[in-house]
Parts: sequence; structure tokens; C-alpha cells
Amino acid sequence: MSFFERVDSTIRRSAAWRSLFRNPYPDDERSRAYAVMNNVFLHLHPVRVRQHAVKFAYTFCLGGLSFFLFLVLTVTGVYLMFFYIPSETQAYSNILDIQSRVVFGLLTRNVHRWAAHLMVFFVFLHMMRVFYHGAYKPPREFNWVVGVVLLFLTIGLSFSGYLLPWDQIAYWAITIGTNMASYAPVFNAPTKLLLLGGIEVGQNTLLRFYVAHVILFPLIAAVFLAVHFWRIRKDGGISGPL
Repeated sequence: MSFFERVDSTIRRSAAWRSLFRNPYPDDERSRAYAVMNNVFLHLHPVRVRQHAVKFAYTFCLGGLSFFLFLVLTVTGVYLMFFYIPSETQAYSNILDIQSRVVFGLLTRNVHRWAAHLMVFFVFLHMMRVFYHGAYKPPREFNWVVGVVLLFLTIGLSFSGYLLPWDQIAYWAITIGTNMASYAPVFNAPTKLLLLGGIEVGQNTLLRFYVAHVILFPLIAAVFLAVHFWRIRKDGGISGPL
């Protein structure tokens, strides 16, 4: 036995290796099932998929496209965060710098902006597809509620990001949107003050929308996405045709 083979054998017998890889290489059906059940990422996917679930014309991959756009928004958003400061005196100039001076800045911002629009569009179409196929019925009613929450989170992400360029369009659009909150029953005034951080759109509003856009809504959406995928598998996969 060579030196490298002895080192590999020692590592494989170590406690650290056994804690990471609890099962041997999956070379039969039983070991493959154990590997799937003991891996959090593989566990999200079913061992077997029904024939109708792989037909493009049944789901049009709307859920997968929505999740893909969420990943695109995450990657491009993290890149843009390096060059953006949520300040009413610097936000707009930062946007101009991103578009003119930052490497791939204009491309990244356009991809981020169009991915946001497309995500709202595809999530809405996904909800329509699920409703049309009756996939909200038992035992999937809980996952339908999770999907509705994800729809509102998607709208919240789009709405909170609209203010960040800090131009005239963003300023007056958020002004109109937050004024609509003042007409909500019972919690009208507190809701508007919570969104604005004051009596009008200003520095506090920009900072609150920035925190909500890059931290609050993405984290909550990630949690609900994990629950959404988990429930799809636990409910027997994608619902069949009516």
C-alpha cells in the first residue's frame, strides 16, 4: 500500500470523515435511498417523479423559472450592493456610477431590473397555473397558503427595490404607494409611519426600504421557499391532471 493510499484509508476511518459521510458510496437501490434521506439538498427532490410532472406543457416550468430568477436577483443584487450607499445625497450618484464606471455595472443593473419584473410576472403565472389545475386542494392547501405568502413577498421585494435608485420616478411612485397605506382600515396612520419612518419620503424611508429589500424580504422568502419545496415532496410531488 502506497503512502497516499494509507493516508486516504486513515482519513476515511477518522471520526470527522464518518460524521460527514455516514453511508458508503451509493451503488445499489438501498444505499441510494439512504444517501437521499440523509442529505438535506437531495431530500428536497423526490426519489421518483410522476410522468406528467416532467411534461413541459403541464407546468411550463413556471415555478422553476421563478426560483431561477430569485437566484439571479440574489447574485446581481449582492454585486450591486458593493457600489451602492442608501443615502439621499449619494444614492442617485451611485446609480450613475454603476451605469458608467463600474465594470459590468450597467449590464448587472439591467439584468437585476428585468429579472425583478419577470419574477413578478412568472410568480403570478405560476399561481394561475396552480389554481387552474386545482393544485390548491387537499392535501396541498397548506402549500397554497405558502405560495400566496411568497407572492406577496415577491411584490414586497419589487416595491421596496423601486425606491433605491432615488430618482423622480421612484420618489413619486413610493409617495403614491405609501399614501395608499393611509387609507387602510384601523392601521392606516401607523402603517404609513412605519413605511416612511416620518411624515414624508426621506432618508429614513430610503434606509428602511433598503434594509427590507436586501435583508428582511430575501431571508423570509428563502425560508418560505424551503418550506414550499419541502411540502411539494411531502404532498406527493406535483399534482396530477384533473
